Amino acid sequence: MAVFTTVTETELTAWLGDYSLGQLLELQGIASGIENTNYFVTTSNGRFVLTLFEKLSADELPFYLNLMAHLARHGIPCPNPVANRSNQFLSTLKGKPACIVSRLSGKSITKPNNTQCAVIGAMLGQMHIAGQSFSQVMPNPRGYAWRAATAPQVRPFLDAQQAAMLDSEVALHAKQIWTHVPQGVIHADLFRDNVLLEENRVGGLIDFYFACSDALLYDVAITVNDWCMDAGGTLDATLTQAFLRAYNAARPLLDSEREAWPLMLRVAALRFWLSRLFDMYLPRDGELIHAHDPRHFERILKNHIASAQAVWL
Repeated sequence: MAVFTTVTETELTAWLGDYSLGQLLELQGIASGIENTNYFVTTSNGRFVLTLFEKLSADELPFYLNLMAHLARHGIPCPNPVANRSNQFLSTLKGKPACIVSRLSGKSITKPNNTQCAVIGAMLGQMHIAGQSFSQVMPNPRGYAWRAATAPQVRPFLDAQQAAMLDSEVALHAKQIWTHVPQGVIHADLFRDNVLLEENRVGGLIDFYFACSDALLYDVAITVNDWCMDAGGTLDATLTQAFLRAYNAARPLLDSEREAWPLMLRVAALRFWLSRLFDMYLPRDGELIHAHDPRHFERILKNHIASAQAVWL
């Protein structure tokens, strides 16, 4: 989340005239993140989050909004899009596609414990099950084609050793076809800052705008790579096993997924190393922006490559 497009209270009040959300009481920009413009909005009817989409087009957005509405109907605590008076989730504000969704309770944490990792593992499994009945499909926009196109753009900013690792990993994962493991809708960005917790209860899963259709295990690897990592970029075995056991109880994992796990951890780390390199060295102009340090996922990827045995159940 970030603020690239300024919205004034006057502009928002006019826009809210097409919704049944009451009177605007407060508007506050959200500075964290790098993809969209986001504001906390408080009205006389409740608390909401306004998003203006800086990259995604109006044609691309129904998948994400319909997915959130679907998951919310199936008991997953995620932002529920609000329809306007024309019964549409999507509108236009400041010339950008925009929507407003329910604001969820809780706060993100930085150092999860075993119980919290287990709770997130269970919730991710439940989300994957709920997503099986969602009929729309979105090919992963950050899959092989994106990796192949992005790597040459960031390569000039790397030293020889980093460039060699990047080239090797991009080539390795270009050969992997994961159609033999279970597929479905994935969040694809379920980091700690995209989960709201109330102690050991999940208050909300947020920021679904990287969601897509891909291997469910890829989503597990992305999430584990953030939730279960120690400060040095190595998987904490206790946290990882707590997460995987809880996930497995919600959606039993297959032998094919066990076999794919070490490489899935690597491609998940590669995806975020690449995107963070791009955001660091080739950023978009914005009023408020927070780019993450790519060296974190470089270390994680190195450790996964060096590890003889990935942590499993």
